[in-house]
Amino acid sequence: MGTVILALFYFLFPALVIYLDKKFTVVNKVGTVVICYGVGLLIGNIGILPDGIAEFQESLYSGAVILAIPMLLFSLDIRKWVSMAGNTLLSLVLGIVSVIVMVVIGYFIYRDVIPEIWKVAGVLIGFYSGGAPNAAAISLALDMEPDLFILTQTYDLVVGAFTLLFLMTVAQRFFLLFMRPYKAVDKENVGESGESYHEKYETYDGIFSRRIFFPLLGTLGLAILILGISAGISQLFFKEINTALVIMGITTLGIAASFVPRIHNIEKSFQGGIYLILIFCLIFASMADISMFSLDSLPLLIYIILVVPGALLLHGLLSKLFKVDVDNFLIISVALSMSPPFVPVVASALKNRDIIIPGMIIGLLGYAVGNYIGVLMGYLIHAFG
Repeated sequence: MGTVILALFYFLFPALVIYLDKKFTVVNKVGTVVICYGVGLLIGNIGILPDGIAEFQESLYSGAVILAIPMLLFSLDIRKWVSMAGNTLLSLVLGIVSVIVMVVIGYFIYRDVIPEIWKVAGVLIGFYSGGAPNAAAISLALDMEPDLFILTQTYDLVVGAFTLLFLMTVAQRFFLLFMRPYKAVDKENVGESGESYHEKYETYDGIFSRRIFFPLLGTLGLAILILGISAGISQLFFKEINTALVIMGITTLGIAASFVPRIHNIEKSFQGGIYLILIFCLIFASMADISMFSLDSLPLLIYIILVVPGALLLHGLLSKLFKVDVDNFLIISVALSMSPPFVPVVASALKNRDIIIPGMIIGLLGYAVGNYIGVLMGYLIHAFG
C-alpha cells in the first residue's frame, strides 16, 4: 500500500464511518471515534502497512489535530456561558477540581511504576475536560509517545464504557441517597432546543452544498493562518517550534475568533473539526502496537480506574456540599468525561430534557479550557512531583 493510497484511506474512511453512523443504529451506538480507533488498530497490526512510514503518519496526525482545535472553537458562544445558571457553572468547576485531585493522588501512588506518568496525568485531565480532541492536543504538547497515548486512550474507553453504563442506569438513584433532586427551571432560560444543537454541532447534512462548503473551506484556511501565527510566536520567543506554546496559541486564537460573528456563524465548522479528529484517531491508532497490552500496563489501568470513577464520586460529594442538584451534577460529569454527544443520551435516561443544552454548552466549554488545564497540570506535576 503506497503512501498516496494510505493518505487517501486516512482522509476518506471517516466519511464512510459518518455515513454508516447516520444509516445504522448499531454504528451510532458504538460511535465514530471508537470505530476509527478500532479500524486503525486493525490495519496497524495485520502487516499491510509499508515500513518506514512513521514520520509520514506523525505529520498527518499532528496536522489533523492542530487544525481541528480552532475549527472546534469557532462555533463557541462564550456570552452564553456567562448567562448560564450558577449551578451548572459551579458543577463544572467542581468537576474539574475533582479530576485534578484524583490525578494528583494517583500520581503520587504510581509515579515510580508508570513511565512518564506526568504526561499521562495531563492527558487524563484532557480526557475528563473535553474528550479526545483535548487529550490528543495535550499528548502532542507534552510530547507523549504514541503507544502510551493509545494505551491510555484504550483503557479510558473501557473504564468510560462502564462509567457511562452506571450513569445511564443506577447513578441517579445512588446519588439521590445524599444529594438533592433536580428542580425544574423556566424553559425559556434553557436555551436552544435539542434539535437546534443537533443541527449546529452534529449533523453533516448539506455540508457539500455551495452555501456551506466554501465558507467551511474558509475556516480551514483560517485555522492554517492561526497555526502559522502561533508557530511564528513560538519561533520568536523560543527560536524554535515549541509544541506546547503552539497548542496554547491556537486554542487562544480559536476562542478569540469565535467572538467574530462572521466566523462564529459559519455552518458546520464544528463538524469539520470533528472530522479532522476522526482522521487523527484513525492514523494514531494505526501506529500502535497491540503487544503493548500486557500485565506490565496493569498499573495504568488501575490509575485510570482511580481517576475516572474516583473523580465522579468526589464530584458528587463536592456537589452535595455546595448544594448542586443531582441531575446537573450527572449531566456535567457526562459532558466533561464523555464529551457533548453523550449528553442527550444520558439526559434521556434521566428523563430530563431541560439539562441537555446546559450540559452540551459545558461540554463545549471543556474543549476550550481543557488544553490549558491539561498542559499546565502536566508540567506542574513534572516540575514539583
